[in-house]
Amino acid sequence: MNTPYDIKQDGGRIVYVKTVDVADLPDELRTQAGDLDHLYAVHNSQGEQLALVADRRLAFVLARQNDLSPVAVH
Repeated sequence: MNTPYDIKQDGGRIVYVKTVDVADLPDELRTQAGDLDHLYAVHNSQGEQLALVADRRLAFVLARQNDLSPVAVH
């Protein structure tokens, strides 16, 4: 869960934040998630996952700190 990624290299300005159930993740990530039921993923406009974080607020802050515009996906 700690793989560095230069989020600015993507080129798109809008990113999408969505909830991810921990149960749907690979074993390694489920173990790292501890006792959390869900995480938040940040995706670019092509659907590529750029980040996976513990809470929604952090996902939005991460995007904004990288000069990106986060949008929630329901």
